[in-house]
Amino acid sequence: MTPRLLTLCLLSTLCLSVPATADHSTKRRVWMTIGDAAFRQARAVAPKLVSIESRQLGVAGTSEKVHAVALSEGQLLAIAGVIHQSTGQCGGFVYHASEAEARAALHIRHAAAPPRSYAINQRELLEPMLAKMKETNIESTILALSAFTNRYYASPSGVDASNWLLATWRALGAGREDISVTLIAHKASPQPSVSLTIAGTDLAEETVVVGAHLDSILSLGMSETARAPGADDDASGVASMTEALRAMIDSGYRPRRTIQAIAYAAEEVGLRGSNEIARQFRQGGRQVAGVLQLDMTNYKGAAKDIYLFTDYTNSQQNAFIAQLISTYLPGLSIGYDKCGYGCSDHASWDAQGYPASMPFESSSARDNPHIHTAKDTLANSGGQTAHALKFARLAAAYMVELSSDAPAK
Repeated sequence: MTPRLLTLCLLSTLCLSVPATADHSTKRRVWMTIGDAAFRQARAVAPKLVSIESRQLGVAGTSEKVHAVALSEGQLLAIAGVIHQSTGQCGGFVYHASEAEARAALHIRHAAAPPRSYAINQRELLEPMLAKMKETNIESTILALSAFTNRYYASPSGVDASNWLLATWRALGAGREDISVTLIAHKASPQPSVSLTIAGTDLAEETVVVGAHLDSILSLGMSETARAPGADDDASGVASMTEALRAMIDSGYRPRRTIQAIAYAAEEVGLRGSNEIARQFRQGGRQVAGVLQLDMTNYKGAAKDIYLFTDYTNSQQNAFIAQLISTYLPGLSIGYDKCGYGCSDHASWDAQGYPASMPFESSSARDNPHIHTAKDTLANSGGQTAHALKFARLAAAYMVELSSDAPAK
């Protein structure tokens, strides 16, 4: 596509994404922080977009210029469509409820993470557990989630999807007094996040977090009735996480550290669910041993099996995840890539100083071309879930090993 045609396409996206008669909610003033590449793409179609503050962030494996921007809710949703359409990826920006919060996001000072051994010593427990994990279970979850008209954060079907997952996870944990499953309400999202917590035994004050986002979106205009199946983005991540939870619970595993699995609301519109949850963890002084994000796990578009993003992630934990792959998924190849500012929910945790990682299905340049369209179906991921099973096994290994090792010294 020529640059002129691309610009015309993005202008059409901007027009289609905002209703002709905007209501109060679309006119409401909001703020976002946005990476420089995404900011320049947005300015191409919204030239009046102005940065109120800019700063070069040199944290967590990258150096990138990031802007704080004030705009209306309708403009933000339109710009989200522009970014999704032009990059073929999620993210690029983070939603903020106030100017102060947006400016503060540019001045984060990361404290050094406490030393951790990252021991791998649970093979006797994990190998039988991983062997029992099934593609058919992952396929069932993907098909169920992608059957909703959409899982958009502001639509009734997005709320219905959260309630479906709530019931599904409660069935997984039935009969276990140490397992609780709840909805997490959000100020800026009608759709709630869904959380499953397995209480730790003797190190319960520390938490191992694994997440995937529940919502789905279309680039070219979104509405309550638009079809956005989101089979890969990100029903696949939720399905991989769900199968990892099923395998752990069925084995009777009781972690030393608390495990919390979260299906985040409203990732596609500025990481709203994860940003609010991670901020609450930090404000409450919660200890987090590590965070793993599963955003798209079922489309193998590049040569390597699992790609680890090195920006806005923790290098020591990334090395641990590479060791987990070598130990429990021998024969799989590992690649490394970057995805830029605010590309998925791990960035919310990194922004609060928690060690976060994101293993991905492909290189950034070769990820699923059907995401954010009505064609993001299981069939268009090859009609299989073998790739997603790799990530499910990795997530189980991560949760068991990290929730079992000795306290950091």
